[in-house]
Amino acid sequence: MWGNGSRAEPWAAPPCDEWLCSALPLRALVPVTAVCLGLFAVGVVGNVLTVLVTCGHRDGRSTTDLYLGSMALSDLLILLGLPLDLYRLWRSRPWIFGQLLCRLSHYLSEGCTYCTILHITALTVERYLAVCFPLRAKVLVTRRRVRAVIGALWAFALLSATPFFFLVGVEQPDNRTDFSRECKPTPRALESGLLGTMFWVTTSYFVLPVVCLSVLYGFIGRELWRSRGRLRGPGSALRERGHRQTVRILAVVILAFVICWLPFHIGRIIFISTRDTRTMLFSQYFNIFALQLFYLSASINPILYNLISQRYRAAVCRLLLPCRRMRRALVGTKVSRTYTETSSGIRHG
Repeated sequence: MWGNGSRAEPWAAPPCDEWLCSALPLRALVPVTAVCLGLFAVGVVGNVLTVLVTCGHRDGRSTTDLYLGSMALSDLLILLGLPLDLYRLWRSRPWIFGQLLCRLSHYLSEGCTYCTILHITALTVERYLAVCFPLRAKVLVTRRRVRAVIGALWAFALLSATPFFFLVGVEQPDNRTDFSRECKPTPRALESGLLGTMFWVTTSYFVLPVVCLSVLYGFIGRELWRSRGRLRGPGSALRERGHRQTVRILAVVILAFVICWLPFHIGRIIFISTRDTRTMLFSQYFNIFALQLFYLSASINPILYNLISQRYRAAVCRLLLPCRRMRRALVGTKVSRTYTETSSGIRHG
């Protein structure tokens, strides 16, 4: 991630020593570091719990559970890059972790970012089918096919991010001392304009799914409005409540996704489009703010699930509290009520 301590121009670098080489003063570094460490702890614990919850009961997993578990894994990989970004905030140089880790950290950050976007989009498409075409969805959307879709999403996301593996590297300007080593975009990537092109590609990767999500949610909302009280048959009320609960969760997750990632893409555009010192300084501070929102997006989903979904809370309690009496005391509800919040009515495959 560039603009958060990695500088593409030598004039942007402040005086450095062996302890501190940062674009920010110490009074700003300390609170930013504290916030990022808090996000790291909350995000790792929450996403690990989500992976364990969604993988813990193989026979009872819904297709939505498969998407959420895979997305939590993607968020975990994103969070693994946070310590390296903090290192670059404090010491943008010298980079001591080698060429491979420099490239791999940027590649995984990009690839997992794409992967999360694709998961949210695919999950929304599934909800659209389940709400607007329920009979067709029962045939088309199965666990086996969803697993294949998730594998394809991972492959496409990681393949799309491949250019970033070669656009960055450990640079040592003018063959100076080892202290000048820095993990940043290569001069060839900057001179050729390829880095700027890839930034615009990643921005499109964000804008196009958001447009798609908006359209799909329009159709879903219209169908739910039209179908109020129209469903008949055994379990129809539960199915309708389940659809509404899932749509509510997804709407909040997508809203958080847009709020957290929009500044990240705006910051990139500012960073690649500016040349004067004052705007570059603004870009540095803006991207520090965007960096925290970026990692917030990878940490917040389990919190949203816990606040909105009683089913998720019950599953976490079952995982953490194997004693039935303690679990019942904390959950405070009957097992049958947890199914009113089912993430998806599709459990066959």
